[in-house]
Amino acid sequence: MSIHVIGVDAYALGWVGVELRDGAFGRAVLASTLYEIVAGSSGAAVIGVDIPLGMLPDRWRAADTLAADQLGPRRGSVFRVPPRAVWDESDFASANRVCRELTGAGLSRQSWALRPKLLEANAIWERHPGLLFEAHPEVSFRAMAGEPLPHAKKTWSGQARRRELLARHGIVLPDRLGPAGQAPPDDILDAAAVAWTAHRVATGVALSHPSPPEESDSTKIAIWY
Repeated sequence: MSIHVIGVDAYALGWVGVELRDGAFGRAVLASTLYEIVAGSSGAAVIGVDIPLGMLPDRWRAADTLAADQLGPRRGSVFRVPPRAVWDESDFASANRVCRELTGAGLSRQSWALRPKLLEANAIWERHPGLLFEAHPEVSFRAMAGEPLPHAKKTWSGQARRRELLARHGIVLPDRLGPAGQAPPDDILDAAAVAWTAHRVATGVALSHPSPPEESDSTKIAIWY
């Protein structure tokens, strides 16, 4: 039976997805919402997403610290996810205040900018248990390479290395992707790396930070790779 998975990355205009069938490239898609990709997933066993899934009530998540510790020069690509109550606020000033009250540290505007996509992904995650899994592209690429990547994903060297790693693991991205080719190259590479992890989840070989996942309110929080 064919194993069908999708890896999804958030980008400025919405979401970009890379679909794998039996671990090989199938197609790439663009969508304005994650709901569109899930609705059009045609029975995907696993959808990996590069967005935090699950927040703790009163502290930072262990997953983010553990993942960052593995990335060497790329550790800055992982941001700490603040407690759930922070995301319930409607403006940055209030969210920043709540974050400081609960954790002793402030919230970055970069993190806050992800709020709409984070809330959308978490609503789907809660509604469809076992379908969405959180993955981080740099963690996935590190697992493929066996070491942290020295070059950033927006550099020529960084993109060449990431495309090479994907190809080595059976994911050959074509030069022509149709409408999805309008997405930034690094976001397509990220979606493909997340799809690689989704395939590992579907086949039962994926690992996680932390291991076992952190549990909160009967949910399991982890970054998979």
